[in-house]
This record gives sequence, C-alpha cells and structure tokens, in this order.
Amino acid sequence: MDALLTALADPARWRLVNLLAERPQSVGVLAQIAGARQPQTTKHLQTLERAGVVTCRRTGQRRVYALQPASLRDLAATLGRLADAADRAGGPHETHDRYGLNLQAERLAAEEPGWADGRAFRFLRSLSGSPELVWRHLTETALLARWWTPDDLRVSELVFEARSGGRIVQEYRDAQDADGSDLVAGRAEGVVDDVRPGERLAYRLSPLLPGGGLAFTAHLDLGLRPTATGTDLDVRYRITDSTIDSADFVAGVEIGFGQSLDKLAATLAANPHDTADTTDTVGDADSTEHDNDTRSTK
Repeated sequence: MDALLTALADPARWRLVNLLAERPQSVGVLAQIAGARQPQTTKHLQTLERAGVVTCRRTGQRRVYALQPASLRDLAATLGRLADAADRAGGPHETHDRYGLNLQAERLAAEEPGWADGRAFRFLRSLSGSPELVWRHLTETALLARWWTPDDLRVSELVFEARSGGRIVQEYRDAQDADGSDLVAGRAEGVVDDVRPGERLAYRLSPLLPGGGLAFTAHLDLGLRPTATGTDLDVRYRITDSTIDSADFVAGVEIGFGQSLDKLAATLAANPHDTADTTDTVGDADSTEHDNDTRSTK
C-alpha cells in the first residue's frame, strides 16, 4: 500500500493514470499527450508498474501500458474503511466535531468577564453498585483516576481530600502520552465544601489557564440515591467567575464531564461488587504523596 500511495502521489504519474483509465496507450503517445519527454514518461510508468498500478505489454518496438483496476479498487476499499471508521455514529470524530461547534459558539459569546456565570448543567446516571461503592469511586483517588477524565485523556496527578475544606488537585495528559513527555493537557484545583458519605458530595473546582490563572469556578453538587439495581447519581454543575479566556473550557463541559460519568458507569458495571483494596497505589514520575493522600496514575 505504501508503494502504491507513493506512486500515485506524483502529479505527473497521476496524470498518466488518468490517461490510462480511458484506454491502453503506448509510451510515445502518453508522452505526447502529457507534454513530457519520453524517457521521463518511461520512468514514471515503470514506477507505476512496480507499484502494481499498470502493466506493460511489448509489441515489436512498442511498449503499451494498461491500467490495473484491481489495485485502485483495493485502495478505494481501504480509504472507504478509514472513512467509515472516522464517520461512525457516536465515535471520536463526531465528538470532535460537536466540540468544534461548541467552541465556535462559546468564543463568540465570551466578550467580557462573567459572560458564562450562572451557566448550569445537569447529569443523571443510573449506576451499578451500592451508594457506598459509588461513594468510593467519587472520593478515593485510586478509583477516581479510573474515570475522572474524558475519553482521550488520563489522570497524571490527583489529590482529593474527602473532608470539608479538603484540597483537590487534578492534572491530566493525553491518554496516548504514556511517558509524560508531551505537554500537560490540563490542570484544575479546588476545595471540598460538603461531605455526607453515601449521600452527598459538593466541591468547587477551577480549571487553570495556560498562564496559571483560573478559567472559571465550577460548583459541583453530587447526590446519591439507592435504587433496586444500584445507585442513581444526580450531578448539578454550575459556573461562576468565568473569564474571557475560559471559552475553550466551557465549550467542553457537557461533552467532557458526560464522557467521564460514562466511564464511571462502565467501570461500575464491569464490577458492581468491587472490594479491591486501593490504598496501595503505584504511581509514576508525575506522582508524589500529599498529606496522606495517594496520587495515582492511570
């Protein structure tokens, strides 16, 4: 496939392919039609032949070239599969396009400080597992690190002190950045406001701008209610202190936090009776200990 793409990438060879799609032609005639010298045309045709795009038949002193449709059909099928993969409903590209539309709208709206204050979102999820288990996934860093980022990111540093006044630090990187050599994708800092184990968790969390300032403050109120099949989680998300430069962050709230909660739901569904000990967590170079809190990586 690489040889085929390389052969077709040259404009002169692509011109010859188009001519041969009409009918087989001799080297001399192809050179005339293409307005090129015959030795140069011969070299281009030989490259196409090695790549399986054309075939050559000698008749006396004439060399007549013809197109090999099978190679082009194979390429078309491969490109079609790639396009279908990128275009599948609900896939990453669809999410990327949705974020792009949100981004454009929010950047237009961000004209002065406070432009997004009062913006509110609500997320509802019916989760497998008891309220006690869900609570652990909301407050224990080792379990939080499994789900507390959108699909294309991973937690690289995490502090969550599950007590009133407790500190929160969340840093995340690209999910494919295994060794941490790429730039940090984002960082947020906050504080816990209210803790009622198994019932309610409230905290404030502020994403940081590249220069270190606060983009906005998110006020999150998470309510847990036991059900016959597990736990209903009701998350209310409200924005204050929005800066003009926070548009990119606001644009991703609904998609990003929704993806995080979907990961939480999938994690609990895979093991709704998880009793694994998570107090001994293995971190990486980004992780250090803070006030008896475990920072973990995923």
